[in-house]
Amino acid sequence: MERRQHGTAQEPEAEHLVCAQCGAQAESGQVTWTCSVENGTRRYFCDSCARAHIRDIEGRLDSHWW
Repeated sequence: MERRQHGTAQEPEAEHLVCAQCGAQAESGQVTWTCSVENGTRRYFCDSCARAHIRDIEGRLDSHWW
């Protein structure tokens, strides 16, 4: 099955993810990390940052408002 991308968001690098909030690094495919698309750019947040800002994420606030 063909995978299609919508919009201009980019896929993460295959090697690792970097948390947009605290800079933590992890291998790609972390199930506890959160992905947010802000202004067409994918931003990844580690489980600690995502947990700390879950209400902001659910309210769809851009991370610069946190």
